[in-house]
Amino acid sequence: MPPDPSIRSLLLVAASASLAAAARAAYPLTTDSNCHCYKTNATASHYFAHHQFFDFRSLWRYYKVPKPIDDFNASAQAEPPNSFFSHSDFANAWAIMNWDNTALLALNNSDINDATVRMVNSPNNIYIDQDWGQTHLTLRTVRHATFQSAAEIESTSQGYQFLSVRMHARTRGAPGAVTAMFTYRPPPSPQNQSLVQEADLEILTRDPPVYVQYTNQPAWNATSDIPEATRNVTLPGCKRWSDWAVYRMDWTPGSSTWFVNGQLVSRITFQAPRDPAQVIFNAWSDGGSWSGNMTVGDEAYLQIRWIEMVYNSTDPGAQVKLGGCANMCSIDETSKIGTPVLVSGGSQPQPGNAGPAGSCASAKYGQCAGKNWNGCRSCAAGSTCRFQNDYYSQCL
Repeated sequence: MPPDPSIRSLLLVAASASLAAAARAAYPLTTDSNCHCYKTNATASHYFAHHQFFDFRSLWRYYKVPKPIDDFNASAQAEPPNSFFSHSDFANAWAIMNWDNTALLALNNSDINDATVRMVNSPNNIYIDQDWGQTHLTLRTVRHATFQSAAEIESTSQGYQFLSVRMHARTRGAPGAVTAMFTYRPPPSPQNQSLVQEADLEILTRDPPVYVQYTNQPAWNATSDIPEATRNVTLPGCKRWSDWAVYRMDWTPGSSTWFVNGQLVSRITFQAPRDPAQVIFNAWSDGGSWSGNMTVGDEAYLQIRWIEMVYNSTDPGAQVKLGGCANMCSIDETSKIGTPVLVSGGSQPQPGNAGPAGSCASAKYGQCAGKNWNGCRSCAAGSTCRFQNDYYSQCL
């Protein structure tokens, strides 16, 4: 008698998982100082020069859930709940926002923003919570009687130019909120929204619990939506956005690509971002047509166990290590989240060059020229700077 199809499927899944685990175990764990570049495991591999990992899973000393503040100005002026947000590696890389939408509302222009509720970002809404024996970072949004308080962290760097960013996260809470992970380069002014450069992963809590929105902004203009800019995708594996999952976004020249738990879910080439940008995480609502309107007293949360990025940077002083890509590393093939593995090479790291752009060399596959580029403009031995587009040339 042939085996039951469901059993056969389970055996295939188990075999695949076993092979993947064996592959991960085949590479030795290493440190970032021993990595000249990082290769990702997308369909078309990409190479990045830098790695960051922010782990929120064991921060018990900072565990504290503050009560919402029912005053608009006091919400903006609140201090972060504890010193983790002001004296740590997290504080060096991320800034907690307290801006509000008062100026946007004053424009009274629904082509720019159709919010109906005053919204303010409050440091009080960013804190460390716990669940199932682990802690996590929480970004909270709350509907108060006369306003909405929200939460946002922005990278202190505005120089990310191509990256692979991942978060182990879930979204919970009442309808009418948005949680998001995205890259962002603002338009010259609020009146020029068509010039924004932004690649989004957004979850709308009024949507069915299996839908996630992926967009290269802008997704609408004064006359209509722009269907080529956005995709509404069902989560794979019967997942809901209230479940823990690894969300990944790869921003590379000419495209934005999104994965959930390692599975490709969307890729958009239309109006992909080009120029250096920030990375932002937030939870918000403003009563507009996109978020919807939360009921007074309701709350929603973006909860994050860890954030990891490999990236290229245009920031001054962020030059690529010399040595080409002699030691190629991976964060995808590792057996330990947050720790890279050495995929090829094995030489000791070579010292970087802190001099001006003209006196340092980008690693093979690194950026070497382009509009707004202020990093290294020569290439490591064995590679040549090749023009890709006005914004990007690469050492190949």
